Amino acid sequence: MSDRSATLVTLRQRLLQHVLTPLFVMWCLGTATTVGLAYYFTLKAFDRALLDDAFALSAQVRLQSGEPTLDLSPRELASLLFDQSEKVFFAVQRRDGSLVAGHNGLVPAVVEKSVITSDTPRTDTPYAFADSVHLGSPVRTVTLAQTPAKPWITIVAQTSGSRSALIERLLLFSVVPQVLLLVALAVWLLIAIGRDLAPLNRLRLALQQRDTTDLSAIPAAASSRDVAQLTDAANALLARIQHGIQAQREFTGNVAHELRNPLAGIRALAQYGLRQSDPAALREQLQAIAKSEIRASHLIDQLLALALADEAREQMALTPVSLNEVVEDCVTDMMQRLRQSGSSRVELTVSGLDHPVSVMGNESMLKGCLNNLLNNALAYGEPSENLTPHISIDVHASADTEERRIIFSVVDNGPGLTPDIAKNLQQRWARGQGSERAQGGAGLGLAIVARYAELMGATFTLERDDASGGLRAALALRQIE
Repeated sequence: MSDRSATLVTLRQRLLQHVLTPLFVMWCLGTATTVGLAYYFTLKAFDRALLDDAFALSAQVRLQSGEPTLDLSPRELASLLFDQSEKVFFAVQRRDGSLVAGHNGLVPAVVEKSVITSDTPRTDTPYAFADSVHLGSPVRTVTLAQTPAKPWITIVAQTSGSRSALIERLLLFSVVPQVLLLVALAVWLLIAIGRDLAPLNRLRLALQQRDTTDLSAIPAAASSRDVAQLTDAANALLARIQHGIQAQREFTGNVAHELRNPLAGIRALAQYGLRQSDPAALREQLQAIAKSEIRASHLIDQLLALALADEAREQMALTPVSLNEVVEDCVTDMMQRLRQSGSSRVELTVSGLDHPVSVMGNESMLKGCLNNLLNNALAYGEPSENLTPHISIDVHASADTEERRIIFSVVDNGPGLTPDIAKNLQQRWARGQGSERAQGGAGLGLAIVARYAELMGATFTLERDDASGGLRAALALRQIE
């Protein structure tokens, strides 16, 4: 494990953080809302009872000679204002604030307006609630203001211990279970996330414990689609790596195997030429060395082309290509090579390119296909010593109207082939009938064409041409309007 990875948090920790953090925030908000609502409705219930006591007390006040008097005995007052757990204080005051009956020191609340709601007694008497302190104890007071019919002020106060105790119990009974549920949920998430991440951890261990030579597929034992897709992606990567290594080994083996004979021949010709004193014999050996070098260079080019085709399998980009330009370049290059080699006895006809024709492909690969097909036709296109090799390049549209294709074919007048060996000629190192005339060939040309066609999404076919009796090699390419 690297130093950087050791400082990073694990995926399990990140998931827990992303789940539990918003859950904890929502729990805090929910708890605060619950406590707030509990406090509000508890206060409303206590205020309702306190207000009822105030109205009941005010109803017992009478006017005698214009002066308010409380016509209740101490026992009746105790019964009226009875509370089992709290202390209740009261005061009936005149307009000037003097005490008619009750306890001294109670401060009336300021009554600004009448408060009449659906959950309070129906009355026109204004009242107000307030929190204060009386005799060193916090109390909740309600004040009934004077009215024209009741020219006195009624104050009832009650200590708030039971109310605070009730709110604390509500808080305890609502918060503690939620805390326990939150802890249980965190434990469950920890176990569930660990269980779901176990396949990912097994995949990591499987990759860490593998030897560099082990590129076999990882067993798919995933519990979720994401892990399964990751396993498939890892297996696909291993398959591509294995394919690349296999291609490199095959290329190395092909080079070592196929270049051994040409190099050995060149070395033998050079050693033999060094022993010659006759200039004519020495020139003959040098010409043989040059021909062997050409064959070796051609073989190397073909091997490199196959290796590049294998490498381009995953990153092939297709673009519109002009067949007219491809054919013109390849034919011009072939004619130059024939003139340089002193051989010009080749008949070549091109048909179907009187107007511009564009196909979807890769220009380099199309040129590689045509060059290899032309080289193959030159090597096999002379049926006897008395006939001139004839090669025809034909371009025409496919008869299939659903998928517009351009059929690009190269036909020679060689010995042709039978259907049994047509498929084998697309394999590496396979050579057709009359291969004894194809000096320098290694059986790679048609294999390169087949691979290029596969990369370009084209169809490559080999068949006997009925008109000439030779070989027809055809590529079906997607047409561009």
